[in-house]
Amino acid sequence: MGNPRLLLVDEVSLGLAPVVVRGLYRVLRTIAEEGTTTLVVDQDVSQIMELAQRVYCFRKGTVSLEGRPADLTRARIAAAYFGA
Repeated sequence: MGNPRLLLVDEVSLGLAPVVVRGLYRVLRTIAEEGTTTLVVDQDVSQIMELAQRVYCFRKGTVSLEGRPADLTRARIAAAYFGA
């Protein structure tokens, strides 16, 4: 898997210790900074907001919120995710 143009990662934090998750996200950030397009699906909002250039929230198979992390609040994300 040398030099991929796209990396897809699903639930990278699921069931892992926080220290391991932080390490994985550091590696993902490095990969993205080196020019690989990275699509990460995860429920760890804190980690995603630090990594992502763009965030999409899905609810019942439909995009319920999208935007740049700097423009999204936790309240908006929670409302989009839980339907409040």
